[in-house]
Amino acid sequence: MPDIVNTEQAQAWNGPEGAHWARHQDRWNAVNEGFNEALLDAAAITGRDRILDLGCGTGQTTRLAARRAPRGHALGLDLSGPMLAEARTRAEREGVANASFTQGDAQTHPFEAGAFDTAISRYGVMFYADPEAAFANVGRALRPGGRLAFVCPADAALNDWVAAIAALRDVLPVGDFGRPGLPGMFSLASPDRVREVLTTAGFTGITANQTQAYGTWGSGAEDAAEFLLGTGPGRHLMERAGASAAARARSTLTDHLHGFESADGTVRLRSTSWLVTADRPADASAGSRAAAPPSGRRREFEDRP
Repeated sequence: MPDIVNTEQAQAWNGPEGAHWARHQDRWNAVNEGFNEALLDAAAITGRDRILDLGCGTGQTTRLAARRAPRGHALGLDLSGPMLAEARTRAEREGVANASFTQGDAQTHPFEAGAFDTAISRYGVMFYADPEAAFANVGRALRPGGRLAFVCPADAALNDWVAAIAALRDVLPVGDFGRPGLPGMFSLASPDRVREVLTTAGFTGITANQTQAYGTWGSGAEDAAEFLLGTGPGRHLMERAGASAAARARSTLTDHLHGFESADGTVRLRSTSWLVTADRPADASAGSRAAAPPSGRRREFEDRP
């Protein structure tokens, strides 16, 4: 395995969590793909661009970016071996020859300086042990004048799936799940924190615009509840519950999700995110810090859906 600083993340995404996402990649894309077009438009990809996809997972956004740059190339980077295996299989099956994938940690990966025109990410940049160092390393990988565009969750209260988990508070030990500022899924939920991190990493022209999309979580309330309870946060809570509490949680969550069923029974939940863009300065080397191992580890896994 390549040099990894986020060891806890690497263990999770090369274990049961990575296997879960790889196995359910179509379902996760149905949850998150509503942000794809806005993300790729914000990245302003041109036909010859070299694109870096951070936390690419099973590679849907990498393949879409590659199609927007038919004379260029898209590289997907992720910690997860199981998800990258699926990404390579899908790219070959779909005939996307200008996409490739590599396993690595954005904080320490030895990118060639200035190798990319654009870096993108859909929900892949919130879990860095040292985000300033990670983004500084990404900045150095961009050519002068290169562009960064990513989507990360906004305030947890504006995300229907978080409200669904919170509905279990009287049944399961939900605690501070989803509270802004905690390490994990919502670590960049504050636009001020986004600007602070990117400015420290050497980026300029930073924008953060709130955007919403509805994702499909299941074919009915019961199906959606089972899927949500199988995600990282749901599974973490269910593992701490006895049989009686687990049964009550399924029933409670199913009742809550009935309110989101469409006429055909499909459960669609709103996600609210920040669409962030930033630039590597054209006349200066991006990043004011060297990518170094973090001084301490964070609890980063439990909040990723």
